[in-house]
Amino acid sequence: MHRVFLSIGSNIGDKEKNCYLAVEKLREKGLIINKISPLYITEPWGYKKQPDFANIVIEVFTTFQPLELLYLVKNIEKQMGRKDTFKYGPRIIDIDIIFFDDIVYESPELKIPHPKMQERYFVLRPLCDIDPEFVHPLIKKTVKELLEKL
Repeated sequence: MHRVFLSIGSNIGDKEKNCYLAVEKLREKGLIINKISPLYITEPWGYKKQPDFANIVIEVFTTFQPLELLYLVKNIEKQMGRKDTFKYGPRIIDIDIIFFDDIVYESPELKIPHPKMQERYFVLRPLCDIDPEFVHPLIKKTVKELLEKL
């Protein structure tokens, strides 16, 4: 089993409900949901002229490999009504793979750890609630240290 951290966010419709619905859809697909962070309402990142986001981070266990998991989460986003928009724009749901075990993975479609996670309060704050001592495999700092630095 692989230990994975996923960031889930929404800023369209009932954004809090959307986040928890995504968790249920992941569970239905066979992921074992181990921990769910508190939900945070955060300002948008990247493109500011849009509603605030609801954000959570979850810890899951899965037998999926990185690309299989990516395809699964993208399929769930599509099922929930996510449309292609501009970068960092509004979205009904966004599910990102933050860490996958402690591996470093890179393909044209996916980079693990998530390349901008250390810059994002909406990822680090809820992640710190779940596992503040998890060490970023490239930066070699704990999640707590990354949050304090931010």
